[in-house]
Amino acid sequence: MNKKYIVRLSTEERAELENLRKKERTQPYRRTHAEILLLADQSPDGPAWKDEQIAEAAGVHKCTVENVRQRLVEQGLEAALNRKKRETPPVEPKLTGDKEARIIALACTEAPEGHARWTLSLLAEKLVELKVFDSISRTSVATALKKRVSASSETMLVHPGRTKRGIRVPHGRRDRSLSTALRPSVSRGVHGRIKQATLH
Repeated sequence: MNKKYIVRLSTEERAELENLRKKERTQPYRRTHAEILLLADQSPDGPAWKDEQIAEAAGVHKCTVENVRQRLVEQGLEAALNRKKRETPPVEPKLTGDKEARIIALACTEAPEGHARWTLSLLAEKLVELKVFDSISRTSVATALKKRVSASSETMLVHPGRTKRGIRVPHGRRDRSLSTALRPSVSRGVHGRIKQATLH
């Protein structure tokens, strides 16, 4: 066990942690951290368990036990009970809904002069040129396009004998309002261009 961060709780701190562990409304991670500290306590009243034993009893990784002990020594009891703060903000997903829409819109335009159709590489280069992305891979472009192709295909999957309101339509008859409602938002030509781009 790493002896650098030794847990020695006062009588008041042990009472506080015991109380926290028993409260029903205590957040699970705070209850777990309280249990870790109580078991790691090397004061005369503490059990002084080893990290491996504590990790098994608390159902956590050994590193969690070490981190809780370290925060107690360096930052105090409250910091040890809480989760470790992120050192860096979470990375936002690159392909947001708005940006996916920009990719689709670009793929639906005419290809650049000298090219018969858009390719993944051309799309990626143009998206950077238009400052939609600082950088984007061909794989990410393909992912966005495949989502759109899949979504367009799914809008055409309907039980053959039902309208959008659940009214049965006899075979052979065509409900005009239904066909309008299920018509894809892009034409066959545009759909084809998107599909071709995902292959290059």
